[in-house]
Amino acid sequence: MESLNRAIVRMGVLPLVIGLSACTPKKEAVVIETDEQKYSYAIGYNFANNLKNQNLKVDVEALAEAVEHVMAGKEPALSQSEMEQAMQNMYKTQQEQRAKEAEVNMAAGVRFLEQNSEKEGVQVTDSGLQYKVVEPGEGTSPRSGQMVSVHYRGTLIDGSEFDSSYRRNEPAQFPVDGVIPGWVEALKMMKPGAKWELYIPAELAYGERGRPGIPPNSVLIFEVELLEILGQ
Repeated sequence: MESLNRAIVRMGVLPLVIGLSACTPKKEAVVIETDEQKYSYAIGYNFANNLKNQNLKVDVEALAEAVEHVMAGKEPALSQSEMEQAMQNMYKTQQEQRAKEAEVNMAAGVRFLEQNSEKEGVQVTDSGLQYKVVEPGEGTSPRSGQMVSVHYRGTLIDGSEFDSSYRRNEPAQFPVDGVIPGWVEALKMMKPGAKWELYIPAELAYGERGRPGIPPNSVLIFEVELLEILGQ
C-alpha cells in the first residue's frame, strides 16, 4: 500500500482522490453554484490538466468509480496487489513511450539544428547554442547574480507555442543564472534593448526529462527581448 501511494503521489494522481469526490460521470451538465462545487471543480480541472500534460490516458468511468468507492467507504474492486501491479505496468509503459519519443525528438532536433546553422545570420557558439541577432541593443550585458526583465515567446520546432510572456502581457523577471543553460549563455551576451532568436539544443534546455508542454529531448526556439537589467 505504501509503495502504491508513493507512485500515485509521484504521478500526480493523489489530488484526484480529493478533487473528484462528486464527479461521477453524468450525461447532464453539472450546475456549479456552491463554494463546495466550485472548489471541487477547480481541483478536478487542475488535476485533469496534469493528466493531459503527462499524456496519461485514463478510463474516466473507472476512475470516478474508484473515487466513489473510497468516499462511500465501499470495498475496492481490485486488491492492493492488483492496484500495485496496474500502476507498475502503467509506469513501465509510460517510460517506454517517453524513451521512444526522446529518441525520435533527438534525431529531429539534430536535423533541424544542422539545417538552421546554415541560414543567414545564424551564429553557433562552442556549446552548440544557435542565435540570430534581430536588434543588437546597447550598453552592458548582464552578469551572474543580476536580475533581468525580458519578453519572450517559446516554440517547438514544429511551431507549437508552449510559453509566451507576450501572451500574458507581462514581462518575466528572473536571475540571469536562474534559467536553462541556453538562456544563461545568451543573456550574458545580450545588451538591454536587444532582440534575439535562440535555437537551443535539448542538452542546453530540458534534456531527456522534458517538462509539461515540452516533450523529452526537444530543441527549443525562443524570441527573446532583453528589456532591462534590474537593480543597476
